Amino acid sequence: MAVSVQLQNLVKHFGTIRAVDHITLTIEPGELFFLLGPSGCGKTTLLRSIAGFNEPDSGTILIGERDVTRLPPHQRDTGMVFQSYALWPHMSVAQNVAFGLEMRKISKEETRERVKEALAMVRMTDWAGQKPNQLSGGQQQRVALARALVIHPQCLLLDEPLSNLDAKLRLEMRTEIRRICKESGLTAIYVTHDQKEALSVADRLAVLNGGVVEQCGAPREVYRRPVSMFAASFIGETNFIAGTFEGGEGGRVSIRTDLGTFVSTAPSGEFKVGQAVTVSLRPETLRLDDAPSDAPNQLEGFVHDSVYLGEVAQHQVRVGTEQPLNLKVFDLNPRIIARDGEESARIWVDPADVVVLPQEVSAGDDS
Repeated sequence: MAVSVQLQNLVKHFGTIRAVDHITLTIEPGELFFLLGPSGCGKTTLLRSIAGFNEPDSGTILIGERDVTRLPPHQRDTGMVFQSYALWPHMSVAQNVAFGLEMRKISKEETRERVKEALAMVRMTDWAGQKPNQLSGGQQQRVALARALVIHPQCLLLDEPLSNLDAKLRLEMRTEIRRICKESGLTAIYVTHDQKEALSVADRLAVLNGGVVEQCGAPREVYRRPVSMFAASFIGETNFIAGTFEGGEGGRVSIRTDLGTFVSTAPSGEFKVGQAVTVSLRPETLRLDDAPSDAPNQLEGFVHDSVYLGEVAQHQVRVGTEQPLNLKVFDLNPRIIARDGEESARIWVDPADVVVLPQEVSAGDDS
């Protein structure tokens, strides 16, 4: 039966560095939960604390109703999938999968049945007698998954399991990992720095930055409604425009910028009139097609440096006169391509896609 995982005010130092800074999270039973962030943000330290490889300085870790904060790894009832696979090269696939059961003194008959079941789940039954060096990277990763699943853990922990695979295999294994986790009914916690991986697979995700949770929510929520410049810039791509909050009513607010006034109907938190804010515009929300005549948020500009990719073109669009600004625009089924020169164009964005954020000194990867 799937269990919840609760982290309560967790802290972990390495010397003077606070790798995990008072993190509180609840992962629901059966949830596929991602810890996402740049190198050095604390995501792997947090996962290793849940696994029992790092002992936190303070705070509590609950798996189900059990307090496992000070328990050794083998008493936590978790299965771990490592980035390096960590398969024994001299053992067959079946022997690798059976290893954890043998250490637990499970009978030979039950071990055979559970190994067979685990290999079937990851679709590796036909390779049971092969050695790891006879397998592709994707197949080795499936074996590592089977080895973690065969012990029937309450929680599955995955530490960047796809980082050693090529791009095509990563895409294939994303779907497979989600299928396996859902079919087995496990609560799974997955560490990655790959935003696309997290957005395409997670039920929910937490964006970490400097040892703290910057934002937590469903992938669509975090992508479309980031709460900070860091979250907006780390998850996907965006354009930032500095502005001043002018207020509004009825869920419709205005932000004054050097490019003109932007109107937003996106949830924008609590801002005061006159407060310095930042407008975040995703490249795919900026449109080069004809805007309704009464549409707000229209800008005159010049398209240049187009990258044509067939179904989409990535443009740089220069807007503004006194202090010109280049905006990145993703144009689906593009009609304008400006590679060696520039073309004048009008771009616009729907008020629902104008996200208003607190202004920060800087945004980016904090590694």
